Amino acid sequence: MATMANFFDLSSWPKRFRFVAVLEAISWAGLLIGMAFKYLPEEGPEIGVKIFGPFHGAIFVIYVIVTLFTARALKWNFATFALAMVSSIPPFMTIWFEMWAARNGRLGELSTGATQKTERVAA
Repeated sequence: MATMANFFDLSSWPKRFRFVAVLEAISWAGLLIGMAFKYLPEEGPEIGVKIFGPFHGAIFVIYVIVTLFTARALKWNFATFALAMVSSIPPFMTIWFEMWAARNGRLGELSTGATQKTERVAA
């Protein structure tokens, strides 16, 4: 339960980035499910696309804005910033980028890999 409470803690740019990255992936899932219901039968209901299309579009714009602020706050280089932006296009890639960034020390206090390696070397 503590992990879930930490997920909703939006007190810093890395935490906001993680939250929005997951939200963007969830909105992709909703949009893909809506598209499946619309296009798999010959003339399916459009309600899923009508609901999740605008929702996904709004989350995408929020992801881009939060990525800009996070990149500035964490002083990402251009390659990291570009990878974050490109990861917003394919479905579910924002989750992959968030995990990669955390492992490689690019998410500040949420990073796991870089801080652990540094502590082992220092000890």
